[in-house]
Amino acid sequence: MTTGHFQSHYIPNTELEQAEMLAALGLASVDELFADIPAAFRNPPLDLPAPLSELEIQRELAALAGKNRPLGSGPSFLGAGAYHHFIPAIVKALMTRGEFLTAYTPYQPEVSQGTLQVIYEFQTLISNLYGMEVANAGMYDGATSLAEGVLMACRVTRRRRAAVADTLSPAYLQVIRTYCQAHGIDLYPVSPAADLEGQLDGDTAGLIVQYPNFYGGIEDLARLSAAAHDRGALLVVSADPLAMGMFQPPGHYDADIVTGEGQPLGIPASYGGPYVGLFTTKERYMRQMPSRLVGRTVDAQGRNGYVLTLQTREQHIRRERATSNICTNEALYALAATIYLAALGKQGLRQIAELCYHKAHYAAAQIEQLSGYSLPLEGPFFQEFVVQCPQPPAEINRQLLERNILGGLDVSISPYRDPLPPEVDRGILLCVTEMNTRQDIDALIAGLAEFS
Repeated sequence: MTTGHFQSHYIPNTELEQAEMLAALGLASVDELFADIPAAFRNPPLDLPAPLSELEIQRELAALAGKNRPLGSGPSFLGAGAYHHFIPAIVKALMTRGEFLTAYTPYQPEVSQGTLQVIYEFQTLISNLYGMEVANAGMYDGATSLAEGVLMACRVTRRRRAAVADTLSPAYLQVIRTYCQAHGIDLYPVSPAADLEGQLDGDTAGLIVQYPNFYGGIEDLARLSAAAHDRGALLVVSADPLAMGMFQPPGHYDADIVTGEGQPLGIPASYGGPYVGLFTTKERYMRQMPSRLVGRTVDAQGRNGYVLTLQTREQHIRRERATSNICTNEALYALAATIYLAALGKQGLRQIAELCYHKAHYAAAQIEQLSGYSLPLEGPFFQEFVVQCPQPPAEINRQLLERNILGGLDVSISPYRDPLPPEVDRGILLCVTEMNTRQDIDALIAGLAEFS
């Protein structure tokens, strides 16, 4: 094979291809193609530093990384969607084995029996965790899972409106809006704490809630489920999987679609991703579920085999019949979640959930005794709670950071301000997990006390 022949077949945009494209455009040169761009901006000089050796680059990158404050370097009380939880060493040890780490989305699935079995176990665990009948192989993250749940509710009910709880994560709401705008789906807010009789109508496809909600509170899912079903709507819940260790799962309250963020299940906070989305539903709605579904069967010799039973994405079926264009199920992090749940078991998950609950309530009780601080929201909560502060939360967080304490989320600013009561004008959302020791919490109390 000659060099020229190799280039023409394997190097894109060759001189011959450029000539053919220019001829089709009726142009004589590439410069003529870009003539509409002013000459001063066509090929600007690049002021790049001199090249560095590998050792010099390593030192430079290490210096940049050293400016970060990794979780674990000091107490953290920040949650709001990404949480600092304990990750057993076995999770990384197993998920980084070559058999798993190099595996990819099973486009020719029956060849990938190990990958398919992991996904099957993942689906089983997530179904049991949420008390639902069917789980898919995973989604991008919690936000996109919930958005897909809204679209699915509209497909099932053939309605074009969705009622969104005003206690939903503002970040999740933004993703839902992005998903729904192209479909012409109308979103309107409702207050879960108020009487839903006048808030839901017969055109509503689904009632969308979070459990626990963004501000840490536990919604009354029994009442919300009854209100949604009375209007012929579906109850769509985004649930913290770790909270299921001690609270009744949404399936117990007859939820129709339950989604969630899998990050608490053995996945590091990692600057906000990548994570894995969780998605479950009732069996009768299974064919409207996005992503893919792995099933178990037997071969001609009676041996167990795992197969890709359902794929409802546009790469595999006619585009107009696809329920989603999701292109991955985040298989590696689905594996991490599977290992995490298998390692902890039912009792281990319950123990961690109870640690989060009791430590958060200890911290809340101590903070409430401080002069100038209060807990403005009533009702049960899991591991997060809102505190009304005597000073602006931004200033409090700044001084806490000087003590090497990462404070909470400032919910006195948009888009977190609503629907908090008007009197919560200096609110901070604190999160306490099993990773926070009593000494950590006492250090937080001491830091907050300086503003009393």
